Order: sequence, then C-alpha cells, then structure tokens
Amino acid sequence: MDLVKIVEDIRRVSQRLDKLPAELRKQAIAYAEKERTYRLALSQEMMKLRAENMPATLINDVARGNVANLKFERDLAEALFKATVESSRAIQAEMSGLQSIYRRQDEV
Repeated sequence: MDLVKIVEDIRRVSQRLDKLPAELRKQAIAYAEKERTYRLALSQEMMKLRAENMPATLINDVARGNVANLKFERDLAEALFKATVESSRAIQAEMSGLQSIYRRQDEV
C-alpha cells in the first residue's frame, strides 16, 4: 500500500467517524421515545383492563399482548441503537488499523 492511498483511507474513515456522534444521538433519542411510548401505553392498557374487572392474574399477559406492536417498535429501535454502537466500534478499529499501517509504512 502506498502512503497516499492510506492517507485517503484515513481521511474517509475520519469523515465517517465525525458523523457518528450525531447518528448515535439520533438513535438513542428514537430508542428512548419508543421506550416511553411503550411503557405509557402498557400502563394505560393495564389500568383499562383493571377497570374492566379482568382477573389480576391475566392483566399482565393481556396488556402486553394488546401493545405488542409498540413493544416491537421499541425492540427494533433498541436493536438499531446497538447496531450503531457496534458500527462505531468497527469504524474506530478500522481507523486504528489504518493508522498502524501508516506508521509502519512511514518507518520504511
């Protein structure tokens, strides 16, 4: 590998790293909002079922089933957030590798 190519790759990876904090923030907010929406809907559903005199042993399961779509959205938002975190780690590792290659090439 020549130094020019390595420097170009480092610059490209650096630009990707620069965008990560904003993306992580966006994903974290989306996850937190989905979590809040799910928990509020779940508690409201439980209260509604209690008001309808549903047996207490069934309320949890029925309420969770009734808001399953919101739980799916919450779980999806969590998975996207975790994927973004893992992507961040992979990009950081790529940058570290490129910097190591650059240092070795520079020494030669």
